[in-house]
Amino acid sequence: QVQLVESGGGSVQSGGSLRLSCESSGSTYGSTAWRGCMAWFRQAPGQGREGVATISRRGITNYADSVRGRFTISQDNAKGTLFLQMNSLKAEDTAMYFCAAVACVYHNTPGFSRDEYIYWGQGIQVTVTS
Repeated sequence: QVQLVESGGGSVQSGGSLRLSCESSGSTYGSTAWRGCMAWFRQAPGQGREGVATISRRGITNYADSVRGRFTISQDNAKGTLFLQMNSLKAEDTAMYFCAAVACVYHNTPGFSRDEYIYWGQGIQVTVTS
């Protein structure tokens, strides 16, 4: 079982930056036995949950078109922490942000379907004001 806890959200003006973190804990995460695919999703009021960025066990990253070039996903495997650096934020980035994880094989490239992921954080609010 894996627990995920997001932090680093808040309110920022348009054009600003925020860095989200997702701390992982559990019986296997953070040990050599755990290797998973991870992702950030977001959900704006009245809208569905959409994938923002993913990272594979090999460190291969993928981004939604709406954030490519502005957001960077990274992870510290030793500490079991996932990050999302968000730059040049826009009002349309306002949403609840969630980290997600799933055990995956080494060569797997994770996708943006929420059904792929088993473990989810509670989410953290990001508000961008214009």
